[in-house]
Amino acid sequence: MPRVKSTNQSPAAKSNKGKKIKTLRGFKDILPENQKFWSFIFNKVKNIAQDYSYQKIDTPIVESAKLFERTVGSSSDIVSKEMFAFEDKGGEEVVLRPEITAPVARAYIEHGMLSWPQPVKLWYWGPVFRYDKPQTGRYRQFYQFGFEVLGSSKPDVDAQLIIMANNLYKSLGLEIEVQINSIGCNKCRLGYVKKLKDFLEDKKLCVDCERRKKTNPLRVLDCKEKKCREVLQDAPPILDNLCEDCNNHFVKVLEILDENGVVYNLNPFLVRGLDYYNRTTFEFYLAGEEMASQNALGGGGRYDYLVEQLGGRPTPAVGFASGVERAILKLKEKNIEVKNEARGDVFVAQLGEQAKVKCAKLFNDLRKEGIKVKQAFTKKGLTEQMEEANRMNVRYTLILGQKEVMDETIIIRDMESGVQEIVPFEKAIPEIKKRLLDVNSGVKIYTEKNG
Repeated sequence: MPRVKSTNQSPAAKSNKGKKIKTLRGFKDILPENQKFWSFIFNKVKNIAQDYSYQKIDTPIVESAKLFERTVGSSSDIVSKEMFAFEDKGGEEVVLRPEITAPVARAYIEHGMLSWPQPVKLWYWGPVFRYDKPQTGRYRQFYQFGFEVLGSSKPDVDAQLIIMANNLYKSLGLEIEVQINSIGCNKCRLGYVKKLKDFLEDKKLCVDCERRKKTNPLRVLDCKEKKCREVLQDAPPILDNLCEDCNNHFVKVLEILDENGVVYNLNPFLVRGLDYYNRTTFEFYLAGEEMASQNALGGGGRYDYLVEQLGGRPTPAVGFASGVERAILKLKEKNIEVKNEARGDVFVAQLGEQAKVKCAKLFNDLRKEGIKVKQAFTKKGLTEQMEEANRMNVRYTLILGQKEVMDETIIIRDMESGVQEIVPFEKAIPEIKKRLLDVNSGVKIYTEKNG
């Protein structure tokens, strides 16, 4: 006799019945009314990536834990506190990626990109995960976009990346300033770390920095605690300890930024929180805002040793990443208007069964012509449909009723002026295209092909 699964519920299951399930702490839904901000930023990122000849890459959300332990640093906050790490069913330690630079470097090696024309310029957009308590504008799952250049050690590349990021933020309507520093190479940094360690030896620091001054003194410079910031005011400046090559590299970066009118501040404490950085490091803040970890829009730097750490050939590289949620937060704080790119140019309204059939075909024909068209065929009344057209802020509405079906005509309504005109049905599309071109002063209308 087959076994029948018991339908008896435990007391705990019964008590939870009907209880609402909510998103986990630190996670969120991106609701329809906020999608315009995400589309706005994504399109700006995509456009500037194309302008500067970057190719898009997507890496897996789940990676080997070793990837980040080896590159980000086992003593870093990301590895020691923030990673979503677990053992999969095969017994391998895996993580939800906490950042995307290391996965890009892994992909560069794994797919033989060293044989591509150098430098290889890549950009990405996607979610990253950090378990530590959520911060302003950051969740346990949050989104980053970034740009990586692998295969060039030239200071021009560092500067171009900063200029590009500066231009990107300006295109979003955000005026930013750059905090910039150089932390040197392995050679000159060794002597500086000894000086810093001697300086910190008898200083009272926060709990985390007491640990850091033994394991990685350089990271103490990145601490935002007030007590540590006060102590560090008298710390030996890292810029005074650069070797000749590193100093020349940094001076050249600053010269190019000056030539291009990029506003920056030298920040001798800026080391970033990851082990793989060397030489140029930088972060972006809204102009006039006090520097704090919660205010940084994004940042990056050079990581010439990362590819080699992962088993590849020595490959100089530099990159930059920015948080999407934090950028959206600043757009809202500054009341920067973001248009809803999902809105259409034309709305098709109908009344009656015959009109609905003809309008369904007209709708698809308009789409084929590359016109951004909207409809609400599920609504029967013309008044309801016109309310939808107003809500979508379309430029024109095409109205087809029973009379127009009989006469083989259609009404074109200008939604701004309220003026209506009757035209032959077969001329609806050519007439709409002409009017949209006139509205846009001859600029080519949107098409799905050219996007």
